[in-house]
This record gives sequence, structure tokens and C-alpha cells, in this order.
Amino acid sequence: MTMIASVLHLDRRAMKALRITDPYSLHRVVYGLFEDVRNEEQKHKSTSSGILYADYGGDIRGRKVLMLANREPMESVEGTYGEVQSRPISDDFLLYKSYRFKVIVNPTRRDNTSRKLLAVKGRDDIAKWFTERAQGSWGFDVATQSLQVDKVEVLQFKDKHQRRVTIGQAHIQGLLTVTDRAAFTKSFQQGIGRARAFGCGLLQVVPVLENPFD
Repeated sequence: MTMIASVLHLDRRAMKALRITDPYSLHRVVYGLFEDVRNEEQKHKSTSSGILYADYGGDIRGRKVLMLANREPMESVEGTYGEVQSRPISDDFLLYKSYRFKVIVNPTRRDNTSRKLLAVKGRDDIAKWFTERAQGSWGFDVATQSLQVDKVEVLQFKDKHQRRVTIGQAHIQGLLTVTDRAAFTKSFQQGIGRARAFGCGLLQVVPVLENPFD
């Protein structure tokens, strides 16, 4: 499967015209760039949209949103606003042994008794949760000495049905080593953790090249 990496650049004019004021409005704009290829049954079953994104905010000049999808996006929003730059991911990009990574995740655990999803809080507990999930499900080990939980925040907003949504986010970076190539590829292509529709789970990786003089 060929994946397409893109960057959406939004200036202040676009932000105002597109009414981007909260995480849901950004979700609406990002998803509007892609054709929805799911049928009604797949939508009903909440089949993955094939779209991941990460919002890294911006400054007075504008905002930058990273995107990864299994198809190409449009070149601008609503034909007028913003600019999208895209490139395909090469076939050998996921064949390296080690990568430096960044990711925004929604750290949660399911309570064994109530079966409710509970937020994982505190940097140490989030780091432990991330390391355990990486080893158990995501196909890679994390070098604990390199793992950084940079920022923890709680997002609150209303969805299209005006229901209040609360999402905990943790910004994490570090060094990973691939242990299960198939699982790692799936993690990269489909995202990790929950709340992927609202900007979590996009695993941004840069290969660590081996030194030929070692």
C-alpha cells in the first residue's frame, strides 16, 4: 500500500474563513481534503478512514498540519484556502531497524471491573503505558533513556452532534527499534492508540542510519 505524506499550511486568512476554532473544526477541514472511499456498511462499523493527522499549531503567520493517508488529498481546502504539499512514502522507508520518532497519543486504559476507559495521567505513568503498548501491540521497543513526554494537555470541544468530547493528549518523542516488521508497518499506516480521528496516533519517524565505520 502506497502511503502519501502531506503538509497542510494555513495562513491567518484561511484560519478565519474556514472557522477553525477548535479540534472538531480542524478535523472537519482535514477530512474534507480527502474523498471518503468507505461504503455505508464500513462507516456504520467505524472502519478506519485511512487518514491520520497531527496538528502542531502555529504562530502569527499561520498553522501547519501533518497528514498521512492511503490516498492523495486535494491541493487546497475548498479550492481556495491553504496549501497542501504531498509526496509518496518510498517502499523502503519502513525497512530500517531504528527510527527517531514523534507522536501525539491519547493515553487510556480499560478498567478491568467497570470496562470503562480511564485516562492515564502523569508523565511517568504515560511513559510506562507507551513502552508497554509499544512492546505488546505496536511492533517496536522504545529506548527508555531517550523517551520524552514533552507536553500533556486535555482538549474539550463539541462534535457535529453537539456532544461534549474530552481527549487527553501526550506529546512523546524518542528512539525506537523495530521488533515486529508487520506490526510496525501497521502502526505507521493505521496509527496507534485512540482518538485518531482527532489528531492522535500519527507516528512520525525518521530512520537512524547505521554508521559504516562502527
